[in-house]
Amino acid sequence: MRVPLYRSRPVEPNPARFGGQRINDFIVLSEAFSNSYLLQTPEGNIQVNAGMGIEAPVIKRNFDAFSSAPLRYLILTQGHVDHVGGVGYFREHNPGLQVIAQAGNPEHQSYDSRLAAFRGSRSAFAFTDKFASAFEHYSKEGLTEFPPQDTPVPDILVEDRYAFSLGGLEVELIAVPGAETNDSLIVWLPQHRICLTGNLFGCPFGHFPNLVTIRGDRYRDALTVAAAVEVVMELGAETILYGHHEPVVGGDLIASELKVLRDAILYVHDETVKGMNAGVDLATLMAEIRLPAELEVGEGYGKVSWSVRAIWENYAGWFKHESTTELYAQPRSVINGDLIELAGGPQAIVARAREKLADKQYVEALHLLDIVLTAHPPVPEAVNAAIAAHEGLLSDSTNFWLTSWLRNQVKLLQAQIAV
Repeated sequence: MRVPLYRSRPVEPNPARFGGQRINDFIVLSEAFSNSYLLQTPEGNIQVNAGMGIEAPVIKRNFDAFSSAPLRYLILTQGHVDHVGGVGYFREHNPGLQVIAQAGNPEHQSYDSRLAAFRGSRSAFAFTDKFASAFEHYSKEGLTEFPPQDTPVPDILVEDRYAFSLGGLEVELIAVPGAETNDSLIVWLPQHRICLTGNLFGCPFGHFPNLVTIRGDRYRDALTVAAAVEVVMELGAETILYGHHEPVVGGDLIASELKVLRDAILYVHDETVKGMNAGVDLATLMAEIRLPAELEVGEGYGKVSWSVRAIWENYAGWFKHESTTELYAQPRSVINGDLIELAGGPQAIVARAREKLADKQYVEALHLLDIVLTAHPPVPEAVNAAIAAHEGLLSDSTNFWLTSWLRNQVKLLQAQIAV
């Protein structure tokens, strides 16, 4: 009987820390916001991913502890900032370094740069504390100056497949649009049946992909992600070196987990499409579509309900055909004052919200409290009730993004009543 692998693996990504880990006789891992790997050969080394700019000195020191050989190639598995930011630092320390990326990498970096301020502010709820902890760790290790975040220009772009060898190590690069970016590139070592997938399927292994992130990103097409899973399945890998955490080892285990992941993605896609064609509203689909037991995967990074919405909106856009007001600029919150007045004041709404809290109907309580939370000055009873609602939701959350959001909302609400 299958025991899903995700149950025994961590979820949260964390910044690079000092200390590398030898995976086998020629591969070294430096964990980071996205893992970097060093592939050692007699003719020089190959590195996979460069971390963020601030992580690059840490990653380099980790690898230098295992090898002093020159770095010949740096392969980028995707264009996200936690993969490419350290490229300039590694170029500076390795003259003649060849940087390889998928052909879509320049476009993705341009897209990321265009929205850097927007995405940075919307990601802060998940990563501010992690950065603070990382800087404290770096300072204790004597690292106080950090290179700037790079937006590198690759030397070699891979349209489909690209193969080379170095020091007897055969390397095949395969362009595979995937669960996080359209410029995903996987590294296949056929002699050793090792596949370095980066974040092709998302952050942690064995979890439903994030078809759209709550920090804000482009929608990711479910069928494209399922096809990417199939590409890796067909390689028959014995080891997968993932974008986060430790390796996944064992051909049968990998084949089983990837098949379940592919089938889970297709199941959610097909059920969503079926519901759309049957005229079922989005909220109902989000509430009712659940994976069958045999397709159990984790929801620690993406969630099935969020993915239902992402699939729906990727196909149909933002207009739900539920209210004419969707077509106009005024949000529902413009009538909050009217609702408070009609209720005879905020206390009546807060009282009803507390009834919902007593029944553990936390989302319904927040719908009510949102009406009052916009009032100035803040209504302390509403703020306290909102804290309780978020804490109730937090007690049941196993998803990294949702947990990070709920914790941050509690912190912000507590700050309102602390002043």
